[in-house]
Amino acid sequence: MNDLDLAVGLLRDTPTHENRTGEQLRSWARTALEYGDELASTDTAVDIRVVEREGGVRKGELLLAEHQRGTVIVYTDALRRTEEVARERGWPVTRESLHRAAVAHEVAHHSLDVRELNRRLGHTAARLGPFRLRGHVAGADEIAAHRFAHRRSGLAVSPLLLTAALAGRN
Repeated sequence: MNDLDLAVGLLRDTPTHENRTGEQLRSWARTALEYGDELASTDTAVDIRVVEREGGVRKGELLLAEHQRGTVIVYTDALRRTEEVARERGWPVTRESLHRAAVAHEVAHHSLDVRELNRRLGHTAARLGPFRLRGHVAGADEIAAHRFAHRRSGLAVSPLLLTAALAGRN
């Protein structure tokens, strides 16, 4: 599967998108991937502190990293689990490349303009005559951040593919 198909799958699995057409999901996925590419090609320098700790593998959840007040916390137990899943599939992924991708993913979330992404997605949540309320497309920011992380980290495998594998869909 390519990133577009994986991104459509991610959107399809998002609870708010059950009744969306495949065409709509594909359009949103493509736009989010393009936005991630564009963001990765810009000179986004963010002064961020990175710390490592355990605690990313939780009941029913795996969290590689998170951004908290100017610090990216990278969870080493989640990195190990992701590395194991990649190794089981024969993917050339190292803990160092996963670490770079996890940090880049959080930098993307810190850097991306959700309002601009929503504008590009063009989703209308409500309309009253000539006025329209732009809607948020749940999951689109994750797709953009995954693409940004892939482009910026040099990870040999798409973060979207890793996400699908970790969720048991691939």
